[in-house]
Amino acid sequence: MPHVSFAELVSGARAGQLVSFPTDTVPALASAPAHAEQVFTLKQRSQDKPLILMGAKALDLWPYVTGSESDWLYWQEVAQQHWPGALTLVLPASDRVPTAMNPTNPTSIGIRVPNCAIARHILAQTGPLATTSANRSGEPALQSLEEIAASFPTVLTLHPEAIATLNQELGTSTQPAGLPSTVAQWTGSGWTILRQGGVSL
Repeated sequence: MPHVSFAELVSGARAGQLVSFPTDTVPALASAPAHAEQVFTLKQRSQDKPLILMGAKALDLWPYVTGSESDWLYWQEVAQQHWPGALTLVLPASDRVPTAMNPTNPTSIGIRVPNCAIARHILAQTGPLATTSANRSGEPALQSLEEIAASFPTVLTLHPEAIATLNQELGTSTQPAGLPSTVAQWTGSGWTILRQGGVSL
């Protein structure tokens, strides 16, 4: 599949196609949540490794989690401190989360707002997407559009010119850290770090 425009990538994601786009960590492989099983199939990913729900802003993600009023207040405080950023919060899932996103434990969901203007611009149009790194399971995360297009020819990726135009329009630059996000799971009284990345809690 050739590289596509911003509009084509957004419409493809809305229609249930697999897409890839830059983030602040590593490039994302993404789909609409209802079509998350495609990601597992393409990556040859184990069902016990859930996907992350990525959104343009925290308000887009809160409907996908559930908790007590005190939990909510605390989660929002943490989100305000670290989002947009490389922190994934694993929280109790609401009934809006498709089982396909976390087949072996559908009661929890990881959520994140990336510190990447292009990613948030895409997510603002598509709504939250089920995401993971763009690579086959067990292999290093692919870092460039060329690598992703070569490895996953059916996945829609932004044309380099589209990225340059978006960076100009948004007044930003695409400089991913190349490291995955920190993943912190809520235990009911604190956090368990499942993966240490660039953010420390």
